[in-house]
Amino acid sequence: MAYNPSSRSCFYDSFCLLFITFISPKFFLAKAQAASHCRTSCGAIPINYPFGLDDGCGSPYYRHVLVCSDAGVLQLRTPSGRYQVRSISYSDPHMIVTDPFMWKCQDGHHFRATRPFSLDTNTRLTLSSQNDLLFFNCSEERVIVEPKPIFCERFPDRCDSTCDSASYLCRHLPGCGAALGGRSCCSYFPKATESLRLMLKYCASYTSVYWRINGGNAPDDLVPEYGIRVDFEIPVTTDCLQCQDMKKGGGRCGFDTQSQNFLCLCNQRSNVTTYCNDHSSSRHSKAGIIAGTVTGVSAAGAIGIGAGLWCWKKVRASAPVTCGVHSNENRLF
Repeated sequence: MAYNPSSRSCFYDSFCLLFITFISPKFFLAKAQAASHCRTSCGAIPINYPFGLDDGCGSPYYRHVLVCSDAGVLQLRTPSGRYQVRSISYSDPHMIVTDPFMWKCQDGHHFRATRPFSLDTNTRLTLSSQNDLLFFNCSEERVIVEPKPIFCERFPDRCDSTCDSASYLCRHLPGCGAALGGRSCCSYFPKATESLRLMLKYCASYTSVYWRINGGNAPDDLVPEYGIRVDFEIPVTTDCLQCQDMKKGGGRCGFDTQSQNFLCLCNQRSNVTTYCNDHSSSRHSKAGIIAGTVTGVSAAGAIGIGAGLWCWKKVRASAPVTCGVHSNENRLF
């Protein structure tokens, strides 16, 4: 069969057209997504400073801490796993998370294997003192299980080491007072993750109960509820306050994903180091800041698109196109 140069031209011509039509838009899409604004919610939970779902949004202290699933479920990422976030309060800075491994009322006296909840010490998240951790079926040979008031009177130097068997919550488990069926319960607040690990080594399971304000704002009107209260700090800086000021442009506080320096994220397609209406401030491309993870992909995309256009021009100039005209010389099958 005789070789026909036009068949080669047709093949490369078709390849280039396929590349530019189907592949290059994906790179443009990645670039467009990188330039999009910071997401302000996940499901029904608002996402405000100091948090951010997109890289470069919020405070760098909480970078990659929150994740929003495709189903719109907000999760807190910690060294011990991912936990669903039920709510976030910015006026009284805290969030409520749930740990699926903790004991629940429906478990009764059948204790499941669990693991200790922990927080990343590099963030400004702390386990709230408003949590009461309840431990079940602890070994009394390894854990001091005693009524705390009496024990502390007798041994004041060891008061912090006791797991309080006289705890109000042990006697009044929220929603299921008789669920334990006579199994032991005591209340203890570990001051470190290692203490919690040791407790779980000698206890069958545990759960967390926090005190929630019931309706009004009265501090004495509290009800116990299962969940983990995690407190957080809101870093307040002059730069962020200026950035958020509506009179100065109403931007969102963020940071450069490489240097982690402060940036004010504006509605325009650029970011500034001060506030949005400050025209004298240096401006940065939003695409390179909001989603640093796609920078390399976008660069590769630019190179690929350039190569595709070069290929297109070269093939068009080299030979006549015979696509669509089948002969014995140019048919592919």
